[in-house]
Amino acid sequence: MEISALQAFVEVADHQSFSEAAEALFLTQPAVSKRVALLETELDTRLFDRIGRRVSLTATGTALLPRARRLINDARELKRLVSDLSGEVRGRLVMGTSHHIGLHRLPAPLKSYTELFPGVDLDIRFMDSEAACRAVETGDLELAIVTLPPTTPPSLHLQTIWDDPLAFMVGLDHPLAGRERVSLQELIAFPAVLPGTTTYTRGILEDAVRSAGIELKVAMATNYLETLHMLVATGLGWSLLPATVLDAKVHELQVDGFVLSRRLGAVTHQKRSLSNAGTEMIRVCIGG
Repeated sequence: MEISALQAFVEVADHQSFSEAAEALFLTQPAVSKRVALLETELDTRLFDRIGRRVSLTATGTALLPRARRLINDARELKRLVSDLSGEVRGRLVMGTSHHIGLHRLPAPLKSYTELFPGVDLDIRFMDSEAACRAVETGDLELAIVTLPPTTPPSLHLQTIWDDPLAFMVGLDHPLAGRERVSLQELIAFPAVLPGTTTYTRGILEDAVRSAGIELKVAMATNYLETLHMLVATGLGWSLLPATVLDAKVHELQVDGFVLSRRLGAVTHQKRSLSNAGTEMIRVCIGG
């Protein structure tokens, strides 16, 4: 049983698409189909139901998926171990990060990293911080540089790299734009545009207002912080966003009794060794 066939199987299962799996693996669709077909022949069972363009796992495929992930991760671990014994920083580093961190925190460290370690093949995947943490748990990512969860999941190790202050902000035409300081009651009288309910950032705000017995009036929600900044600037509501997005298009408000922040940093698995490439990525981010 070849690891390449298992990788094709896992990618098709994750994307529910042979064409998208091919893009993720940098292969042609026929090549991915052939690898999956060979695996099905070897196991003498069908792993996917194919109805038109829809692809879904069979019962056997569903049972195989977590075991296939473990085998792929074990193979990566062996390669990493052999490579790291040499002390060299090279090989493939599969890491995840959020769009916001990719825009505002990583450019300088990534520039330094690629100059210092040209032998590393970086595979950077952009996703929500919450999804990246789950991907580290399942072994799909070796490392995530993301917004850290408020509490540490049992299987993960969290390392703070940056403190990220959060700021309340409104558009320049908002009724509160002429104020420097407001009470929470004054603020929540107006609709908000906020990160999605499952995000760590939204959780920080909800935990802060819960003790005051206040219910937020949310007009719109999205996980893309740059989109939220645009919605605030156009006057659709107030928001709580990283202070790094403050600019001339929005007005910052101080809210009585509330100074909120979040932590950005590295997420790794407690039971998986970190490659030299991953270790150096964290070190460069801390230094940069």
